[in-house]
Amino acid sequence: MRVTGPLVANHVGLCVADLDRSIRFYVELLGFEVEREVVVGDGVAGPLLAVEAPVGLRAVYLRAGSFVLELLHFDRLGNPPAAARVFNEPGLTHLSVCVDDPAQLAEQVERFGGSVVTSLLPMALIIKDPDGQLLELLPMSYRQG
Repeated sequence: MRVTGPLVANHVGLCVADLDRSIRFYVELLGFEVEREVVVGDGVAGPLLAVEAPVGLRAVYLRAGSFVLELLHFDRLGNPPAAARVFNEPGLTHLSVCVDDPAQLAEQVERFGGSVVTSLLPMALIIKDPDGQLLELLPMSYRQG
């Protein structure tokens, strides 16, 4: 069966090892705003996300315009380690955002716990957040085609 009516994106979820560090990266470096925080009980989070209790889920929703990024933190032992992310592995590969000055951000990425992967400035910049998530930073002019 096909979806009828409009499909409305809600958010993108991103699991992070250190919630405060990730909030600082996305808010102070990229300009997201904290929208809300939710502590999800194990009775809901465990069955919904297929994570064995104790789950210890705390989610912080960040907003940049109409884009919402959900940072998920599981305060528990036994979480799998972060895996290297590459562009040619099936699945979501990266987040792409437009910013006023990618070159200026490139100079600050390491100060916020990230790293620059590749730079084709002024056209594009690939960075990693503190947990290794790939992000593509493009200039605002990209939105104009």
